[in-house]
Amino acid sequence: MVDAAISAPREMAAARGRSSLRKTMQRKSTIAFFMALPLIVLIVLLVLYPAIYSIHLATLNKSMERFVGWGNFTFLFKRQTFWLVVQQSCIFALTAVAFKALIGFIVAHFVHNIPAKGQRKWRGMLLVPWVIPPAMSCLAWLWLFDPSYSAFNWVLDLFGVGPVPWTGDANWARFSVILVNIWIGAPFFMIMYLAALKSVPEQLYEAAEIDGANWWQRMWYVTLPMMRNIIAITALFSLIVTFANFDIVRILTAGGPIDMTHVFATWSFRVGIEGGDIPLGATVSLFMVPILSVAAIFILRDITRRGSEV
Repeated sequence: MVDAAISAPREMAAARGRSSLRKTMQRKSTIAFFMALPLIVLIVLLVLYPAIYSIHLATLNKSMERFVGWGNFTFLFKRQTFWLVVQQSCIFALTAVAFKALIGFIVAHFVHNIPAKGQRKWRGMLLVPWVIPPAMSCLAWLWLFDPSYSAFNWVLDLFGVGPVPWTGDANWARFSVILVNIWIGAPFFMIMYLAALKSVPEQLYEAAEIDGANWWQRMWYVTLPMMRNIIAITALFSLIVTFANFDIVRILTAGGPIDMTHVFATWSFRVGIEGGDIPLGATVSLFMVPILSVAAIFILRDITRRGSEV
């Protein structure tokens, strides 16, 4: 009798525990967490751990044997090449993203107005630059920019225009790497904007047309407000990818001439891998974080503000 009286509360507590666990496992938030757990583990292993380790490397000396704190950062602040890389990275990223957004928006409207039967063909052809591996397409562009066998210079020669030093002059080299980045990235903007355009209700355009709105007014007051969040998110994603771009600059110019086209990724590789100073290379790469964080805060805050107004 005594044993039964003691075991009964234990069994009731165990039953309550199993019931509580069953309810927890049936919650949508719990199910979603376990469904996303493999991705969370992958992000921790491939993103979070390398990020923390790079911060640790940035606090070490060249031989990685002594802690130097902010020494690598203060050393970079005194180098003129570092500020040139900051300037070049901002010009490269902002210019490329702006033109990719503009060209993607125009091409998306062009494809959107094509009859449905022909859209698949155009979408497939226009996505080719984005689908091709960047290293392969950059090698083709490198041939087009070649100082001796440039196809562009051959065409210019037909019109009596002298050869252009596409990768030999600093300004032309900047133009070349930005042009290639636009060519590769504009199709991504196009496909994102095309999906956004197809989600805009036709009734809004019909109502605006009945009210006497012209094409520009329909674009400004209907299309852009409905696409604004997609435009912002796409631009933010492209800005992050463009800032961290490595292959285009590395293949076309390798940072030359005279370090005039280096961006953060290529200069970090030059300093850390080729120069043998891995902590300093890690320090260079970390400078992308505050710049991209500021851009992300402004863009995401604007999206959140507009979402709260709906």
